[in-house]
Amino acid sequence: MPLPFHKMHANGDDFVIVDSRKMANPVTGALARRMGDRNRGIGFNQLAVVLDCDDADAHLMFWNADGSALDVCGSATRGIADRLMRESNTTSIALRTNRGLLTCERRSTGAISVSMGAPLLGWSDVPLARELDTAVLPLAGDPAACSMGNPHCTYFVEDLAAVDVATIGPTIETNPLFPRRTNVHFVQIIDRAHIRLRIWERWGGIPLGSGSCCCGAVVNGIRRGLLDPCVEVECDGGTVTVEWDGAGPVVLIGPVETVFSGTIPGNLLQAL
Repeated sequence: MPLPFHKMHANGDDFVIVDSRKMANPVTGALARRMGDRNRGIGFNQLAVVLDCDDADAHLMFWNADGSALDVCGSATRGIADRLMRESNTTSIALRTNRGLLTCERRSTGAISVSMGAPLLGWSDVPLARELDTAVLPLAGDPAACSMGNPHCTYFVEDLAAVDVATIGPTIETNPLFPRRTNVHFVQIIDRAHIRLRIWERWGGIPLGSGSCCCGAVVNGIRRGLLDPCVEVECDGGTVTVEWDGAGPVVLIGPVETVFSGTIPGNLLQAL
């Protein structure tokens, strides 16, 4: 049986949604990897599967393009929230993820917000390989680390254009300090309410944007005393807003857009 899907993006951070409510989840790591191939599949940064849920509007599962699973994707969560709110003609929705229960809203501007939960700041939560102060890691450049359900390492730089993200990023991603690897951020502070961000995404290379990376970068900047509680984050693909009061959940706000819809042929599913 063919498998319908929807492709969306949030400022170029692209993802695919498979709605599996009222049916068995058909997605495996092998299928996610095949669908994520930008030459032989659909291509995406993340794949999100929508499942039935007893205590929320839906349960979400996420995959990277290499077929590995992850706990949360801020961009895909907002995309699913947008679709489900349109479906139910509401302006708020609750979605269950491995990160916990995430509440989403449609703002008056049309932007979609998601409460991403409180950041995890302990060394074992990131996780790191040994007990350390996550606010200042013992690596060249003195980065900070946190987790938003996936690990983040943030560098604050004077000139973002001078940073060779493609060379430095994979070196930090695979540093032994990060047993589950890490996303790597390079942040240039324009002012206390505006940063420019480039990303090396673990397993994925250089994306145009990433919701959870935007959150992690702002959290680490606020922890350093460099940023205000509401920050405009300018990525290669566009701008989102991140809000954090220093203690509670992090809120990610920005636009989402549907690119196209289609179906995966049944013979491809049988082959996998």
